[in-house]
Amino acid sequence: MAGLNDMEKKLAEYKCDTNEAVCLKLVRFPEDIEDDSTTFHPEYSHQTFGDDEVAFGYKGLQIQLYYTAGNLSTLFKVKYSSKVTEKFDCVEADDIEAKIREIIPAGFTCNVDDFNSFLEKDANFKPFGTLLHAYTVHNEEAGELTYQIYKADMTCPGFQEYHERLQTFLMWLIETASFIDADDDHWDFFLVFEKYNKDGETLYATVGYMTVYNYYVYPDKTRPRVSQMIVLPPFQGEGHGAQLLEAVHRFYCSLPKVQDITAEDPSENYVKLRDYVLTKLCQSLPSFASEKLLLGFSDDMVKEARDKLKINKKHARRVYEILRLRATDMSNEDQARDYRLEVKKRLFGPYRKNQRELEKMKKCLRPEELVSHMGQMDTQVQHEELEKSYQEAVGDYRRIIERLASQA
Repeated sequence: MAGLNDMEKKLAEYKCDTNEAVCLKLVRFPEDIEDDSTTFHPEYSHQTFGDDEVAFGYKGLQIQLYYTAGNLSTLFKVKYSSKVTEKFDCVEADDIEAKIREIIPAGFTCNVDDFNSFLEKDANFKPFGTLLHAYTVHNEEAGELTYQIYKADMTCPGFQEYHERLQTFLMWLIETASFIDADDDHWDFFLVFEKYNKDGETLYATVGYMTVYNYYVYPDKTRPRVSQMIVLPPFQGEGHGAQLLEAVHRFYCSLPKVQDITAEDPSENYVKLRDYVLTKLCQSLPSFASEKLLLGFSDDMVKEARDKLKINKKHARRVYEILRLRATDMSNEDQARDYRLEVKKRLFGPYRKNQRELEKMKKCLRPEELVSHMGQMDTQVQHEELEKSYQEAVGDYRRIIERLASQA
């Protein structure tokens, strides 16, 4: 047994955390290739390397996936200091190359010289599709940086191959990502690029993107649904997600056939981003004026948000709660109480549903089964959860209000 334990310990040395081993890079200049400061790592790697996010068989494993900043031409290299097969017989190392080949499209290189040739050609790269919006972001070191948002589709020459390279980032940055069927012409693609200068030439770097699927709504409308959205790590925290979502929203608002805009299984971060963008858009609507907010959520708000901004009732309600908080004097006891009751009334919906289910259960469950379910629906627990939900919502709303104030 001691020998077996020793063997296990030695083999354990050949396990590598794939979130650390995978090294991603967006390369603008040849010197970036050896510059560790330009490297970033996945948030997730379980979809490629399993739930444990571990690769077996190597010490000092480094899986390099380097992309030219514009066209995303790819360098793929595997490096390691030691491999298990060099020390042990009858032990197989994971086939790293096979796993990576499953997600990156053909056309990559394993040769740095070839990659540098790709980098030279990146000077000719131009964004795909139609320009929707341009904006600037102030950078402490570089000053004003210019960004552009484009709408593209699969009819754009070269875009399909570019998208195949771009979507590989999903596997590292979104927990439950999957590749889409890009042959379906109901997809729209929205891309963010940084526009920058290099040796007197204007170049473009990929920043992030969003995919939107256009669903049919009877009898003659469509419902765009956001499917995927990422901002690449070197650009995160600079406001690009909000710029992208607002530009996309304004684009669909300009289309008469669009009924409303939704999202597929949105993450908590996406919901917060959407709340901010929709509140920014709604705050100037007459029905959301401060004096009207204090009178409660109205049909006028629902109608104006839907007709002018393609916002559905559920999302309009959240915007109302955020703007009403801004309009409420929380030091005034009556105003604070009215606001608290108004938000809790919405939050209480799921608990009210539980009460209705309990009444049904009383008619069909045995006493011992009923006791079990009643324990899950304890009134005191419900009140505590309701208060917790309220405080979390208000905390989120205050952050949105602060962000709106900082952008004013």
